[in-house]
Amino acid sequence: MTMKLHQLLQADKTLAVVRAEHISDASELALALGRGGIRTLELTFTTPNVLEHIRRVADTAEQHGVMVGVGTVLTARQAEAALDAGAQFLVTPGLRPEVAAVAREREIPFSLGALTPTEVAQAVDLGSEIVKIFPARHVGPNYLKDLLGPFPELKLLPSGGINEHNAVEFLKAGALAVCCGTSVVPPALVAEGGWEQITERAKKFTSSLS
Repeated sequence: MTMKLHQLLQADKTLAVVRAEHISDASELALALGRGGIRTLELTFTTPNVLEHIRRVADTAEQHGVMVGVGTVLTARQAEAALDAGAQFLVTPGLRPEVAAVAREREIPFSLGALTPTEVAQAVDLGSEIVKIFPARHVGPNYLKDLLGPFPELKLLPSGGINEHNAVEFLKAGALAVCCGTSVVPPALVAEGGWEQITERAKKFTSSLS
């Protein structure tokens, strides 16, 4: 992968977040998303055996061209394990200084979760180039506009409750990209290997972003 994380997000305008109890084939999942125009994939520590899935995606990167990262990272130990498995970026639900420290030491991009202006400022101080605004559904697109007033250089990644009906409003409000979740990668399809359907959902979502 030659492009950096923020460049991929800026180009595709979205990151797919998979939160599922079972992933039948993580490589096929990445391929399905890539065919639908989504080239960044976040697996999460809430998924059993997530490290095996990360390895699977990382080992087959030449086949699908998707950048894989891991989310819901809460500890330095999790961060190190994910990076050792091949994760190319880290995402947290909130401020996790020890996760940021591991990412900085390993020179891996990371996105810390934040909501209030104080948390956003702390995320930036910890080195988070991209700040995840979570849960975005409770604050709405205009909140991003307000944040960009005092923080005009922020790269914001809203997450939570975003679908093809409201995603473009977050982009118009200044988001670098938006996270897509169950509207594109429903757990049932991920578990049963509904790759063609996921590709179609990804295409539908990405077409709604312009």
